[in-house]
Amino acid sequence: MTRGGQDKTNELPERRCIVTGDVQPKAGLVRFVLGPDGLIYPDLAEKLPGRGIWVTADRAAIEKAAAKGLFARAAKAPAKAPENLADLVEQGLAHRVIELISLVRKSGKAVIGFEKVKGWLSEGRVKVLFQASDGSERGKGKLWTPEGARWFGCLTSSELGLAFGRDHAIHGALAAGGLTPRVIQEAARLAGLRKQDGGKTALKDTKTA
Repeated sequence: MTRGGQDKTNELPERRCIVTGDVQPKAGLVRFVLGPDGLIYPDLAEKLPGRGIWVTADRAAIEKAAAKGLFARAAKAPAKAPENLADLVEQGLAHRVIELISLVRKSGKAVIGFEKVKGWLSEGRVKVLFQASDGSERGKGKLWTPEGARWFGCLTSSELGLAFGRDHAIHGALAAGGLTPRVIQEAARLAGLRKQDGGKTALKDTKTA
C-alpha cells in the first residue's frame, strides 16, 4: 500500500532500457551485469550480483548497446561487450524455453503432435501453442490460437522436439497454470531475438496463465 492509499501489489516491476530510454515491465527486457573482469554478461536468471543494466529483448537493441558503448555509459565504468553478445542471449533464452517446456511436460500440462494438440484446442485446454519455425506452413495453418492464448514460432523443430524428449516436433501445446507463465515470458523474449512473431511480450498472459 502506498502513502496515497493505492495498492501496488499487482504492479509489475519496471526498468529503463539503456538503448530506447523507455521504461517498461522488466519481463520484456534482458538484464546484463558488468563483471569484475570488465566484461558484460547476460543475466537471464536475474540473479547475478551487481547493478543491473537493462536492454529491450530485441537483437537490434542489444547489438546497438554493444556497438555504441552504451553498456559502459550505463555502468559509468569501462565495459567491453562480446561481439556475439546477442547470439549468447539468444542461445541462453532458447535453452531456458526448452528446459521450461520440458518441466511443464513432466507435470502433465503439455502435449505434442498435431492430433493431440488439435484435441486440446477443441477442448479449450490450450494456453500456449508452439509451432516449429521450420514446419510446413500448410500443416501449421490447420491449427488455431484460441482467444486469450499465445502462439509462438520461435523454436525450430529440433528444439521443440528436445523439449518433449523427441528428435523433432512441429506442434506442441501447454495448458494454463504451473510454469506456463514463465514459458510465455521467456518465449516472448526469445521471439524478440529471433523476430519470429514480432517479439512482443505477453505481460497480461503471464499474470493469468
